[in-house]
Amino acid sequence: MASEAKRPKVDGGSTSEGSSGDPLENFLRWCEKVGLTLSDKVYLSREGTAAEYGMLASRDIEEGEVIFSIPRTAVLFQSTTKVKAVLEEGKTSLESVSGWVSLLMALMWEYTSPESYWGPYLSLWPDLKALDHPMFWSEQERERLLQGTGIPEAVDKDLANIGREYSDIVLPFIRLHPDLWDPEKHTLELYTSLVAFVMAYSFQEPLTDDEEDDEKEPNFPMMVPMADMLNHVSNHNAHLEFTLDFLKMVSVRRIRRGEEVFNTYGEMANWQLLHMYGFAEPYPSNSNDTADIPMSNVYKAGVEATKSKEDQRLLVDKWNLLCEMEMVGEKGAFIFGQTGVLTVTELYNTLKVLGMPAEEFEEWKENEGWEEVQEEEEEDEEKMSRALSMEALPQLAPAWRRLIQAAARFTLASYRSDLRADQGLLEDGEAHARLSSREWRALQVRYGQKVILHKLLELTQP
Repeated sequence: MASEAKRPKVDGGSTSEGSSGDPLENFLRWCEKVGLTLSDKVYLSREGTAAEYGMLASRDIEEGEVIFSIPRTAVLFQSTTKVKAVLEEGKTSLESVSGWVSLLMALMWEYTSPESYWGPYLSLWPDLKALDHPMFWSEQERERLLQGTGIPEAVDKDLANIGREYSDIVLPFIRLHPDLWDPEKHTLELYTSLVAFVMAYSFQEPLTDDEEDDEKEPNFPMMVPMADMLNHVSNHNAHLEFTLDFLKMVSVRRIRRGEEVFNTYGEMANWQLLHMYGFAEPYPSNSNDTADIPMSNVYKAGVEATKSKEDQRLLVDKWNLLCEMEMVGEKGAFIFGQTGVLTVTELYNTLKVLGMPAEEFEEWKENEGWEEVQEEEEEDEEKMSRALSMEALPQLAPAWRRLIQAAARFTLASYRSDLRADQGLLEDGEAHARLSSREWRALQVRYGQKVILHKLLELTQP
């Protein structure tokens, strides 16, 4: 049973009346005003938590208890903002690939308006760059610390898309409504910072099966005050539930007094956490960590294994067919988790096709075997998953093992440092303590990926 809801508390329970210069206390008073209820078993604090803000248990919390409940009227998105009428009227012109423009336009107005209903909430982030996403790092720093992880490429794509979205959609809309937005104030820099804010703190309501079948409008993100105060770990102890009138944070296991209350952002690898949220879990605590092997590296491994011009022509034919089957792509990657490959169908069929002798491949093509691949039954996927589990890799056909090993080797060569150097940083207490926060987060990402890739090397030895 949920505990009695009380006035939101900060730092163990002080809640002085009246105005305060403390943004957190002002936010908590706002929460009370808008109808947010918080269990008397928790409090917000800046100390003893994984990040600047966090929630701690002041008493034991049993599984299934409601930790806090927030009415939908206090959730911020394009349909609850003061400028919703203008955004609804201009809805067509604000359509974009990201689907975020309407929310971001609302946030730009609310973030800069002294009249904002959400002012006490948004004032918790006076400097959005303090979120410290890699998009706020210099290009040189991203390359130095994150080369090989996939993050620099993802950030470059983000920044290009943000710039294009702002110039092509946002700026023209701002100029149409000078009474609400000002290009001198609502700049590309602010827009980029708010993109990072949405990446780090927004929530999306899960679609029901019926909604997925009906192909309704995309599920837009929303800002949920209080829910975004909870930090993430893969081994979380709470999650957000959506009801008709309220959003509720509910414990999923017992939380003992003094423990931090952790939400989950999903099954996220460390590189995804750093790219989207600006933090990483310390190695080896992230059970969802992964390493990507670019599909191009498997092709490169295939080229390395060819011994003649005829072999090379055959490889090109095979790869082109795999592209037609949409098993591989120029920018794609095969994803390996700690227990095996996650892109099972793609890798299994790629290895199968690349490993075929010329005669078998020609016969397979003539019999349209490639069409059968796209109609795999669930039991075949289970078989493929077992074959590509870490424990089964040593039993793969030698040609398949050689391709995985060479591709893993090429991927490891893309990093600026090797596993031993990063391990030395982790194990040398003094050197580890001297790392900046960016260096520390990048190290967790790199090292976790390299451990998985080295495991692949070990398990695919001849």
